[in-house]
Amino acid sequence: MAGMASSTFTPSFCFRSFTVAASNKASSSSSSSSSSSPAAFKPLKLPLFWPWQKVKMGPLSVSPMGFGTWAWGNQLLWGYQESMDAELQQIFNLAVENGINLFDTADSYGTGRLNGQSEKLLGKFIRESQEKNDIVIATKFAAYPWRLTPGQFVKACKASLDRMQIEKIGIGQLHWSTANYAPLQEMALWDGLVAMYDQGLVQAVGVSNYGPKQLVKIHDYLKDRGVPLCSAQVQFSLLSLGDEQLETKKICDSLGIRLIAYSPLGLGMLTGKYSPSKLPSGPRGLLFRQILPGLEPLLSTLGNIAEKRRKTIPQVAINWCISKGTIPIPGAKTLKQAQENLGALGWRLTQEESNLLEDGARASTGRMIQNVFQTR
Repeated sequence: MAGMASSTFTPSFCFRSFTVAASNKASSSSSSSSSSSPAAFKPLKLPLFWPWQKVKMGPLSVSPMGFGTWAWGNQLLWGYQESMDAELQQIFNLAVENGINLFDTADSYGTGRLNGQSEKLLGKFIRESQEKNDIVIATKFAAYPWRLTPGQFVKACKASLDRMQIEKIGIGQLHWSTANYAPLQEMALWDGLVAMYDQGLVQAVGVSNYGPKQLVKIHDYLKDRGVPLCSAQVQFSLLSLGDEQLETKKICDSLGIRLIAYSPLGLGMLTGKYSPSKLPSGPRGLLFRQILPGLEPLLSTLGNIAEKRRKTIPQVAINWCISKGTIPIPGAKTLKQAQENLGALGWRLTQEESNLLEDGARASTGRMIQNVFQTR
C-alpha cells in the first residue's frame, strides 16, 4: 500500500480575475438590463483552484488536504468567539467550492458553554451546503476518564451525530491512547470503535496520537475483529520531523493506513508571520518564545523556496506534507487563511526542494513539543 501516497494532481489555475471582470461587467450593465431582463446577470462561479484528484482513505475518497476545525470553538488557544461564525461558514463554503471534502473535528473542540461547538457548526454548515453528500467528517472521541466501557464510547459517537445532525460519521477516531496510564480503559475504547463500526454509526475508524508500536497493536486487534483501521492522525510537519514521525509514516504505508497530518504549520510557527520579537498572544506566545529562535535555517529555506515558486511560506510547508504522502489538515479562522491554504494544492515540490527543507529542519535547533497524549 505504499503506492497509495503517490497521487497525481492537476495544475492550479486561479480564476479570481475572470470572476472580478465578470462581476464588473454585470454591475456596469445592470441599469440597462434590469428593465428588459427579469434576472440580473450572474457571473460564472469558478473555483479559485482547479479541482484535483481525490485520494483513497479506507472506503472513502477525500481531497489531498482537509481543513482542521480545532479553532472553531476553542477559546483558550485560538480565541474563538461566536461572532466569528459567519466568517467560519464562508470559510467552509470556500473550501467545499474548491474541492475540499474532508473536515476534521472532535467532541472536545469547545468546552463548557461551548461544548461540542465545532461539531455543531460543521453540522449547520453541511445542512446549508449544496455538496453535503460528498463531505467526509472525521471526528475524534476523547478518551475521558469516565468513558470506561464500549457502550459509553458508542454513546459519545451518538452524541456527536446528534450535534451534527447527520446520519453517519465518515471517520470515527479515538482521540488518544490511554495505554500509558489506563490500559484496561484502552481495550474498552477499542471495543467501542468496533461497536460503532458494526452498528453502522461510522463508515470507517481511525486513531489519533498513536506512536508506531501502539499503532501496530490496534491495527492487528481491529483486523482480528473484522474492522479495518482507516487512518492515523499524528503531529506531522517540518517542525516535528523526527525518527518516530517517519517510522509512523512507514508503518502506515505498509499497513494501508492513511496518515493525517495535524499541525502542519506548527501552530503557526511555520507561517513566517512571527519572530522572537513578534509573538502571538496567549499560550502560543510562550511556546513560540522557546522555539522560534532556533528555526532560522528552516524558515530561511522555506522563504527561499516560496520566493522561487511564487508561493507563500505556509503553502510550501503544507505542500511538503502532501509531497510526503500525508493528508494535512491546516486550520483557518479567516477567509484569507483559507485562501492561502488552498494555494498549497495543484502543484508539487520537487525531491530536491523537499530534501533542502528537511536539511533546514535538521539544522534547526527548535523542535515542536510532543503532544502529552502521544504514545510510543
